[in-house]
Amino acid sequence: MNFFRGVIGGQQAGAQPSGVETIQKLCDRVASSTLLEDRRDAVRALKSLSKKYRLEVGTQAMDHLIRILQTDSSDSEILGYALDTLYNIICSDEEEEQDESEDAVPVKSKSAADDAQRRQEDDIGAQFTERFIQEPENVTLLLTLLEEFDFHVRWPGVKMLTALLKSQCAQVQGIILVSPMGVSRLMDLLADSREVIRNDGLLLLQQLTKGNAAIQKIVAFENAFERLLDIITEEGTSDGGIVVEDCLLLLLNLLKNNSSNQNFFKEGSYIQRMKPWFEVGDDNSGWSAQKVTNLHLMLQLVRVMVSPVNPAGATASCQKAMFQCGLLQQLCTILMATGVPADILTETINTVSEVIRGSQVNQDYFASVNAPSNPPRPAIVVLLMSMVNERQPFVLRCAVLYCFQCFLYKNEKGQGEIVATLLPSTIDANSISAGQLLCGGLFSADSLSNWCAAVALGHALQENLTQKEQLLRVQLATSLGKPPVSLLQQCTNILSQGDKINRRGSKVQTRVGLLMLLCTWMSNCPIAVTHFLHNQENVPFLTAQISENLGEDERLVQGLCALLLGICIYYNDNSLENYTKEKLKQLIEKRIGKENFVEKLGFITKHELYSRAAQKPQPAFSTPEHMLFDHEFTKLVKELEGVITKAVHKSSEEDKKEEEVKKTLEQHDSIVTQYKELIREQDTQLNELKEQVSSLTSQKDQMQSTITQQLSQIQQHKDQYNILKLKLGKDSGQDGAQVNGQLEEVTLLREEVEELRRKHSVLNSQLLEKEALISSLRAEGVQTSEGTAASAGNTELLKEVETLRAQVQSQTAEISQLQRERQELQSRAETTAAVSGDNVDAAKITELENRLSTQSAEIHRLQEEVRSLTESRALMEKDLATASSTATILQTEKSKLQQEVTESKKEQDDLLMLLADQDQKILTLKQKLKDLGETIEDEDDLDARDQSDEDEEEEEDDDDDEDEDEEDA
Repeated sequence: MNFFRGVIGGQQAGAQPSGVETIQKLCDRVASSTLLEDRRDAVRALKSLSKKYRLEVGTQAMDHLIRILQTDSSDSEILGYALDTLYNIICSDEEEEQDESEDAVPVKSKSAADDAQRRQEDDIGAQFTERFIQEPENVTLLLTLLEEFDFHVRWPGVKMLTALLKSQCAQVQGIILVSPMGVSRLMDLLADSREVIRNDGLLLLQQLTKGNAAIQKIVAFENAFERLLDIITEEGTSDGGIVVEDCLLLLLNLLKNNSSNQNFFKEGSYIQRMKPWFEVGDDNSGWSAQKVTNLHLMLQLVRVMVSPVNPAGATASCQKAMFQCGLLQQLCTILMATGVPADILTETINTVSEVIRGSQVNQDYFASVNAPSNPPRPAIVVLLMSMVNERQPFVLRCAVLYCFQCFLYKNEKGQGEIVATLLPSTIDANSISAGQLLCGGLFSADSLSNWCAAVALGHALQENLTQKEQLLRVQLATSLGKPPVSLLQQCTNILSQGDKINRRGSKVQTRVGLLMLLCTWMSNCPIAVTHFLHNQENVPFLTAQISENLGEDERLVQGLCALLLGICIYYNDNSLENYTKEKLKQLIEKRIGKENFVEKLGFITKHELYSRAAQKPQPAFSTPEHMLFDHEFTKLVKELEGVITKAVHKSSEEDKKEEEVKKTLEQHDSIVTQYKELIREQDTQLNELKEQVSSLTSQKDQMQSTITQQLSQIQQHKDQYNILKLKLGKDSGQDGAQVNGQLEEVTLLREEVEELRRKHSVLNSQLLEKEALISSLRAEGVQTSEGTAASAGNTELLKEVETLRAQVQSQTAEISQLQRERQELQSRAETTAAVSGDNVDAAKITELENRLSTQSAEIHRLQEEVRSLTESRALMEKDLATASSTATILQTEKSKLQQEVTESKKEQDDLLMLLADQDQKILTLKQKLKDLGETIEDEDDLDARDQSDEDEEEEEDDDDDEDEDEEDA
């Protein structure tokens, strides 16, 4: 221990050992000490020497330190010292300071010696990193140590792994990717409650996810989006510190150029959680540098989701989600807010541009946004005012141009609205329109405004023939006292009279912008070509420009002039005799030369700025002078260069042949169109027929099932009929007698009921007379003097009432007797129906029983009140009707049975006739066989044989009957 104290901290007597010797002794002690405390002290000493003697410690102690990580994993203190030492070896202090300061303050220029030393330090770190990762188990060991919760182990392990990734990113990524649960262990760092470990874990994941799509997907599916968004919210979103910036950088790594993660981000509804990031208050005066950085990264994150380089379907779905959740509306609020820093405003304009690009719903919303001014102005007009204002920053003007291009991209409605502001019928003198701003910028003194306005107006005509024709109607007032000229004429005047009109035509940027506008305008628009050729000065100007030998800067103008002249040839409808296709080609051959013309045309695509503009839609230029090409125009050049070259080289005969071919193709197209229409009609008819077939098939299936059920029912009825026929064959005589007896009983019952009805009517009339007498006696009010006579009369009346009651009781007894007889008759009818196989409905019998019970109740009520006789009479009439219907049913059943018997007799007669015919045929055949010499048995022999067989069967039947009788006994 005294040795270590002397090495590290103090002066001792005698000569001090050198650093290399000390490191050697410490390494020997680490390798040979058996006590954990001695190894721990030796590793602590190596840590203190590792910064000053980085090369020596790394060379001699790395293997010993790795062995410590493997063997002493139970002691967190020695593990921490070892990890710190390895970190110091791989990453120097200068590198750490550089990483901390590279985003905050620019690093001052260093001398050549400092640069050399810096490169030397980087080389040392790379060498030690390669030595460490030569064994992939070392990286796996680090990942295992990260599971240790102790701060002195976990934090150095995070820094160590981050340093390895910075030095050898691809190799370390490959090792982690194949390590079991390697990425999952690193994702656990984000859930650590200690902020320093969580924050360094963010830096580690940033290095881990750089340029590796597989690791990006794994991190995303390890719930990284949820955790990162939670951290951003906890830290205060845009007002947060450096931690928010680290989270946003990690999100950018996960989403940029990774369509799978973008789709996962959208489907997880994480776009909706981005809206609160852009809620900027009214007080925008105090914007810290960190807030500007955070908001800038947030805008970049939105742009990553809707970038034009993404698949079209994915971009469209993200644009839709941003509109539905209100994110686009929030961005437009920042766009129109005051006090927003210029770089944030510029990035917001670019972000809004890509959110609305190609989305009709978003473009319509953006067209409805108004700036908070008095009076309110559309946001498009306010932005165009900034674009044509030369005092605005260059990057802001480029952003506005990009926004206008994205607003018109695949937006025919928006294109029509912009062009409509230039037409005479829609111009409002009291307000500034987008068309007026574009015309003002097109003819202003600022060449950048000329170029931006020309490109913007060209996008209003992109792939829209209707608006190209509408723009030909635009008239401009050049000066007082002179007639107005068309917009097309004014553009060509500026090109051809450059020095006469304020020398604007001599500026290359202005002329390039105007030529791009004219080429876009006249491509695929023969009417615009005719208007352009109608001016006698335009073609000589173009030929003169192309044929001259000018400097390097003018070659681009010559190429564009050649393109414009080629458009006049290719889209010429030969309506002007002086400038037909053939005459223009002859003019090129005489004045310019075909080869020279094609060479000048090729100058466009060979220009350096052309290839730059063709890479992406957003105009990205370092200086205003580099703004020469538009992205959409590069597509047009690529499309037209080949066809114009072919058109110039073709002869008149080839043109005629081509025209004939075109006519033939047109005829062919018309025929094809007719056939297409016929096919469409046939398709509709076929679809209708298919629907009918499907409906008929379903109906057929239903009918088939119904028929099957009916067939089964018919078969059941046939079986029942056969059984009934057999019964009828045996019991026909008995059934007829029973039916006749039943009919006689029904007739007697009907007569008794009639007699009962007559008695009831007589009784009812007597009762009515007595009631009338009683009511009259009560109404007269007999005097007291006549009391004796009244008493005698009342006594007689009471006697008559008693007599009437006695008659009612006797009648009730007769009715009861009749009811009993009727029940007996019903039971006998049921027995008769059961014997004869009659299908009497059980429901009707039940109904009859219910009615009989009702009659019983009515009879009891008749005993209590005399007036209920009328109701009981009605019920009896109903019963009689029911009995009549029952008799009718029986008669109907009898007629059916008789008809069935008749039919069966007919069938038997038919069978007998068939048998007779068959016997005759058999006799004929027998005679033929006898004639042929065959021996045929006589009928007598056959009858005898049959008779013997019958006798045997009868004997067997008798035996069976005797057996059955014995069993019954």
